[in-house]
Amino acid sequence: MRLILLFFLISCSFSNAALSKPASFAADTIADNKLPVPTVNRLFYLQRDPNTNTVIYELNTDNSGILDKEDPIHPYWIRYADKGEKAELNFIQRKFAYGVNSKALGNDRYDIRFVSYKKIPFVLMKGTDGKYHIFVTISKRQIMLSRIFIRIKGGTFWVPNVIYMELRGTDTATGREVAERFKP
Repeated sequence: MRLILLFFLISCSFSNAALSKPASFAADTIADNKLPVPTVNRLFYLQRDPNTNTVIYELNTDNSGILDKEDPIHPYWIRYADKGEKAELNFIQRKFAYGVNSKALGNDRYDIRFVSYKKIPFVLMKGTDGKYHIFVTISKRQIMLSRIFIRIKGGTFWVPNVIYMELRGTDTATGREVAERFKP
């Protein structure tokens, strides 16, 4: 329930104006650098305070590597706090927090939206390397997404204090790593 409320708070607090503000980075841009970096094949991953458990978003393919066009992304946990066990998202997590909805756009492109925050459009499509990646536009730049981080500091079970959400990836025009923070 805490995760649902967290995403609800984020969705109620964000504004489209935050998308056009340039990122400013303090010393804690990667203050979460104590968190593990998943080594599994993935499109991107999501981490948040207060523990190391990580949601992995990977392509949903069959045994021959063919993309499931109806459900192209498979999210699941790596529970680092439980010896790195892999676990599926439960119903509430899939339907109200970490799950994604997809819509085919044609030409092997898909509109991807988090079930908990539909305002930011992500696009699943092939990059210049011929492989699928997740792309998002932030500050008028196309970014190949690698990570989402949500900073929580205090609060309660029902009302966590969300400090910021950060999208991190590679600017497709320059090849540089960039990040954008959104303050609730």
